[in-house]
Amino acid sequence: MDSQTSQSSQPSLPSPSPRTFQVDLRGLVDLLSHHLYSSPKVYLRELLQNAVDAITARRAVEPDAPALVRLFAEPGALRVEDSGVGLTEADVHDLLATIGRSSKRAEGLQEARSDFLGQFGIGLLACFVVAERIRVVSRSARTPDAAPVEWTAADDGSYTVRTLPDDARTEPGTTVHLVARAGAAEWLAEDRVLALARDFGSLLPYDVRVGEEAVTDLPAPWDRPYPSPAARRVALGRHCHDLFGFTPLDAIELDVPLAGIRGVAYVLPSAVSPAQRAGHRVHLKGMLLTERAEQLLPDWAFFVRCVLDTDSLRPTASREALYEDETLAAVREALGERIRSWLTGLAAGDPERLAAFLAVHHLGVKSLARHDREMLRTMLPWLPFETTDGRLSLEEFARRHPVVHFTRTVEEYRQVAPIASAQGVGVINGGYTYDSELVEALPSVRPGTVVAELDADTVTAHLDAVDPAVELALAGFLAAARAKLDPLGCDVVLRAFHPLSVPALHLDDRAARHEQARAQAEEEADDLWAGILGSLRGEAPRARLVLNHLSPLIRRIGSLGEPELIGTAVESLYGQALLMAQRPLRPADSALLNRAFIGLLEWATNGEGDR
Repeated sequence: MDSQTSQSSQPSLPSPSPRTFQVDLRGLVDLLSHHLYSSPKVYLRELLQNAVDAITARRAVEPDAPALVRLFAEPGALRVEDSGVGLTEADVHDLLATIGRSSKRAEGLQEARSDFLGQFGIGLLACFVVAERIRVVSRSARTPDAAPVEWTAADDGSYTVRTLPDDARTEPGTTVHLVARAGAAEWLAEDRVLALARDFGSLLPYDVRVGEEAVTDLPAPWDRPYPSPAARRVALGRHCHDLFGFTPLDAIELDVPLAGIRGVAYVLPSAVSPAQRAGHRVHLKGMLLTERAEQLLPDWAFFVRCVLDTDSLRPTASREALYEDETLAAVREALGERIRSWLTGLAAGDPERLAAFLAVHHLGVKSLARHDREMLRTMLPWLPFETTDGRLSLEEFARRHPVVHFTRTVEEYRQVAPIASAQGVGVINGGYTYDSELVEALPSVRPGTVVAELDADTVTAHLDAVDPAVELALAGFLAAARAKLDPLGCDVVLRAFHPLSVPALHLDDRAARHEQARAQAEEEADDLWAGILGSLRGEAPRARLVLNHLSPLIRRIGSLGEPELIGTAVESLYGQALLMAQRPLRPADSALLNRAFIGLLEWATNGEGDR
């Protein structure tokens, strides 16, 4: 090959006149390096793409033609040789000298655009991101009688083209020589070239080597035969660790023949936020296109990382991302169906692995089940929910309770859970992401199930009423308590319930909280805005403080004869009930807690002094 032939040893030929590119090359390099490509490393991908495309073109007419790509790194330089279709002088002028034309025309170099990875002219000029000079020596396989041709270009935009003696290159193919730009020599170092070549080209269908080191590693890990499913799982786990840095919970086969897709999805071993954008590795005809594909899977499948090879998806101009079109949308749906099938397969045949998966990624499955009734039906026995009976599936909870009560917020659940449990009322905490939606969808997949949102009225109705004579005897106490809490928008009721350790229960609902927020805003607003807010006053139910008549503390407070002390005690009960419910405290609530605490201290110390 011409790698051993220098220009000085060639017979003297007429010196060609320098020409210039029909674009501002310096501007093009700036565009490529700062706006199109994410890193200078893509120069090597462009070289590999050109070499692979040239071999593909030659094999279209010579199926038995050699398929070799060789890279040789030297200090500050790189040489890339391929056994591809090669170029004539006319091809060089057409493909390398004029930027903006299609470089994959129907005649000459290419017949089937879909077989190629890149754009030869732009791809080669992209090497100026790391090189100050590029020299190409090529011989055409299509025109064997044509002399070898040399194209030499500099980063100032000038280039020369000349023919060489026949012995300058005896076999068809192309050799590209790069000389590093100042400060870019590290990108042409052998260890860097080998690492990049393996990253970009490990799945290429041809024999690619850096020096003597093999680059391609075929068949792909997901296409290799293994002695057993366990051995396959171990091998894929090792592959995932090498690529992504984690050992997966499981590996999901991704095989979509109609879209030309083969690959694997690795299940993350730890939970991630649904909002986190997943980065997937996508190879196009064996060449790594991107390792940050974000739109490859449905949003709910955020618990996997994919690596796959495709021949149907369309790359963007930089060939570092996927073009959003109908094909990608269809592929996304098909890959989502593969992951969905994997989940249903686990539910049917491997409950232990499913339980291990759900322990980490139940949120992703819940997200899917919201829109997929079949998935919800399949996952009913497995998806965990927080309930007053402990952590249970919806299926188990519905079997235990004739009415499935739920709350829409975590705060509401914390308010009522201890009391509802003591009264035998089962409640599901629907305040976590997707949970209330799934509970409400339960009747659609489990006919006959009754689902009801638990509100303050429902809880109060399940608490035992106090004997009317007893409540009448405490009328003075209750009146004083109601007068004390009325400015806070809270009523007082007396009930009997368990556990006895809870002296008072604060209950409200969203409508009551909305009215409280409106009233507070009205107090703080100017006259005009206060009038507007006042006109919005609704008939929403007020919050209520439910006093537990079974509590010894409530009975002692009810027997107090000092109105001031009763008021302080009621304020203390109200504040303690708010804290138990873990409700956010309004400024008025915080002031009440401070006032009640100081009042009780004063009462206690005054009482101590009197004794």
